[in-house]
Amino acid sequence: MKTLLSLAVATLTTGATLHAQQLTTAQLPGPVTAAFNQAFPMAMDVEWKMKGEQYKVEFETGLLFTDHEVWYDATGKLLRHEEEISTSELPAAVSAAIAKEFAGYRMDDAERVTTDGVASYVVELKMSGQPEWKVVYGADGKQLQKQAD
Repeated sequence: MKTLLSLAVATLTTGATLHAQQLTTAQLPGPVTAAFNQAFPMAMDVEWKMKGEQYKVEFETGLLFTDHEVWYDATGKLLRHEEEISTSELPAAVSAAIAKEFAGYRMDDAERVTTDGVASYVVELKMSGQPEWKVVYGADGKQLQKQAD
């Protein structure tokens, strides 16, 4: 029975570790640390995780504690950056597209997602008594994805 319990605990622990492994700065490859410190020297509340072959870091910046999530490969190449933004920072084309299709909805949360140098914008839209939506737009205002939230 004791062996079975030990095996069950080991299996659960290993499964959780494979999903996302917490890392300390000392466990990171040098190029990842260097790239992050150069790009985000004022980062606060930094938490590193290993997801597959990628290094994910969550942190905050600025006086308003703006949330960020950034993914790096082992060479220090930035793969993806998700940054919380205010709705006033959305490109005019995105705001116009939202006003046209979602008249009366309020923009709740917005993020800028940059992958391979190309930015897209994720916006949560809400209206009392109506379905909530999570919509992704290109910088040109073209809708890329829409799903009920």
